[in-house]
Amino acid sequence: MAGVMVSLGSTQAVAASCTAGTANDFNGDGVADTAIGDPNATVNGVKGAGLVRVVFGGGKGVSEISQATSGMGGAPEANDHFGFSRAAYDANGDGCTDLVVGAPNEDLARDGIQQVDAGAIYVIYGTPTGIGAGSTIKGYSQNALDSTSTIEAYDWFGYAVKAGETATGAPYLVVGVPGEGVSVDGTPYAGAGIIEYVQGTTVVSVKQNDVGVPGVVEANDRFGYSLAGTNRYFAVGAPGEAIGTEEFAGTVIVFNHTLAGGLPTPLVGFDQNVAGISDAAEAGDGFGTSLSVTGYRPSDQTYNSDVLLAIGIPGEDVGASADAGSAVVIRVQPSGVYTETKWIEASISGVDGDPAAGDFFGQRVTIANTDTAVVTTSATVRLAVGIPGRDTASVKDAGAVQIFRPLDAAIGTNDKILTRGSGVPGTAAARDYNGMALLAGSTYLYLGVPYSKASDSAKGVLYALRWSDIDGTTNTGSTTYLPGTGGLPDAGVAFGTVG
Repeated sequence: MAGVMVSLGSTQAVAASCTAGTANDFNGDGVADTAIGDPNATVNGVKGAGLVRVVFGGGKGVSEISQATSGMGGAPEANDHFGFSRAAYDANGDGCTDLVVGAPNEDLARDGIQQVDAGAIYVIYGTPTGIGAGSTIKGYSQNALDSTSTIEAYDWFGYAVKAGETATGAPYLVVGVPGEGVSVDGTPYAGAGIIEYVQGTTVVSVKQNDVGVPGVVEANDRFGYSLAGTNRYFAVGAPGEAIGTEEFAGTVIVFNHTLAGGLPTPLVGFDQNVAGISDAAEAGDGFGTSLSVTGYRPSDQTYNSDVLLAIGIPGEDVGASADAGSAVVIRVQPSGVYTETKWIEASISGVDGDPAAGDFFGQRVTIANTDTAVVTTSATVRLAVGIPGRDTASVKDAGAVQIFRPLDAAIGTNDKILTRGSGVPGTAAARDYNGMALLAGSTYLYLGVPYSKASDSAKGVLYALRWSDIDGTTNTGSTTYLPGTGGLPDAGVAFGTVG
């Protein structure tokens, strides 16, 4: 696999038949499209090869993208998990959104020896006629993206990806490599993790012992396991980070996109032992297992100068309930000054539900500012927290999603619990693990149940729920993406993977 990265700083004339300005618009028609992963899908008889389906807005059909797609430069292999991670941005400035897909379990050869789970990413370019077959496709190993790096087994290059446009209009791409081994002063640290950061002609790896980056390199930190970003900031999770003697306690580091000395600028690092963050770091907390960010506009600014960062801590013990889980929302200012907005867990007075062992509250988090054109208030910000281990009254591990307004004075004032059959279509089944796939936009919450065991959705399902419906101010109804309906092929294993 080889490729030359398009200069993300270059600007091309917008194609006459592409309409720039709409996010996730792969065919450039001005209508948003939906990319849905199924990383466990069977492709050409190969189990676990993985694929992504793009549902075009306006009823314009469905495109399937896998390593069997013409021009991919790869081939479906067992358990590559193509589609495990996804990101969308306009990489070449032509007005059509482009899709980045991670296959972190891709095996690659180096010097004739297979490097198991080295990982790969693919950039599939949108066109006025769609995306997939007929698209320009560029595949990258870690070394093809960054010539200073090396392909190694169990790097998991592409485990997480995040892409977008900076405040100055430059496309950027961040790729997590949480299995990367890092050597410091001749001492190797297996699984310390790095990220690869791309902006314009800059392609650089970033690790925890780089200048200004908080934390130190240690084995199994898993730096790059989770990623989130806006046009001004991006955050990197290292849920394996040891804090003192507490192993796998976790940490999160926030950067801005300003390049200094060839690196993005580190602003601040968080763990549960830093001043102003609730609770304390404990072994197995997994602080930073999931991340999400959204813009925040203070009353004294005319733009979203700040960011709200949501962090999932699914391994947090709450009282005697092991792995009940928690989450925290933090406001970060351009200077790196931060304020904990809310600490959230089921034990807080007024919050619906009770903490239970193995709930894993915070396994996924997604946060959205529903109106970035106005000063940010409680009325505009929504947070969804996945609780995949939550039992219903009669179904074990059915899972749930809990909705919060994190700027409310009391976090339980407007919270709601969504389960299948109550706020979410369908019927809850044991081991659905609802809450494992979440993605927030300004209008919709995308809630996937890729591990659905219900007979009517055993191949997985994705629901698009309007925030206004969740709030109860409208009753528009959800959109359901289900294999075998709406033009989607009647096939899937873990369809509905988003976020």
